[in-house]
Amino acid sequence: MKILITNDDGIQAQGLITLYKYLSEFGTVNVVAPERERSAIGHGITMHKPLRVYEYPIGDTKKTGYAVSGTPADCVKLALEALLPEPPDIIISGINWGANLGTDVLYSGTVSAAIEGTINGIKSMAVSLDDRRKIPDFSVAAKFVNEFLKIYIKHDMPSDTLLNINIPDVPWNEIKGVKITKLGRRRYIDTVERRKDPRGREYFWLAGRVNDHDMDPETDTYAIKENYISICPVHFDLTNYEAIKEIKTWCIIK
Repeated sequence: MKILITNDDGIQAQGLITLYKYLSEFGTVNVVAPERERSAIGHGITMHKPLRVYEYPIGDTKKTGYAVSGTPADCVKLALEALLPEPPDIIISGINWGANLGTDVLYSGTVSAAIEGTINGIKSMAVSLDDRRKIPDFSVAAKFVNEFLKIYIKHDMPSDTLLNINIPDVPWNEIKGVKITKLGRRRYIDTVERRKDPRGREYFWLAGRVNDHDMDPETDTYAIKENYISICPVHFDLTNYEAIKEIKTWCIIK
């Protein structure tokens, strides 16, 4: 099996390194990841400046991957079109430090990398750790991905669908199980902080705290809160088909 690993935390991120070590038994594992953290970059791609690529060590493994000066989506594009000798069988984006739940998937560089893989017809998943400690333990998440892959590779998925997996940062024996979920709704409170620099000039800082007001037991936000692993199938067709029917009745042009 040929696996491509990427992320949005950067090629030096511990989540990526831990995942690489756990997946080495599956076959050829390549890493193409941003040279630095690119969190919340969404599905941005680099069009107005050149992309630089160089080899970079993967932790203490004595192996190297490719560090890219661009975004997670750039990394997948370059991997598929320029850097790898042949396409991978599966793309895994992660393990991200911090959950990617609910509507946050629209901002997430981690999820966007998996979307880019799906757009190119490759089975893809995004994996995130719901951070609850100052020093995260990625081994539980990596262990789960390692076991889940043995199941995932045996089954087909719709061509436009990726899996968004979130795992609570708790010991293995505290995980209650796995839930197949839908996206919850998240919003943030006090998202903009108004500050002044040392010269008295005003600037703004995006911050805020999350408010998961959708606690439907079928959602990913609820599953994580209750210490379940969440697996949410996500597809990139954002069309509201019910709205199509309604808008057609408006008689916009007579």
